[in-house]
Amino acid sequence: MHYMTGFQRDVLYAIAGYDEPHGLAIKDELENYYETEILAGRLYPNLDTLVGNGLVEKGTLDRRTNYYTLTRRGRRETEARREWEQQYVGELLADS
Repeated sequence: MHYMTGFQRDVLYAIAGYDEPHGLAIKDELENYYETEILAGRLYPNLDTLVGNGLVEKGTLDRRTNYYTLTRRGRRETEARREWEQQYVGELLADS
């Protein structure tokens, strides 16, 4: 995940939290997190990058709506990132 932007990582986490979310559901989740509007011109190119990197699969719900899911690689990399974070954040929280 070191090659991803923080926004791409957040998109990946948002997808992981849902069962086949469509783009607007991902957008809504990120807007809640960032507390600001996420423009389609920012979201969809980053989704395409994640698909191109083999971390996310893109499927079709209907002619206008796509859904997204993590690939096996996407799940592995997300889990590895969470374990790496836990080494540092877990210790910080345990000390509180």
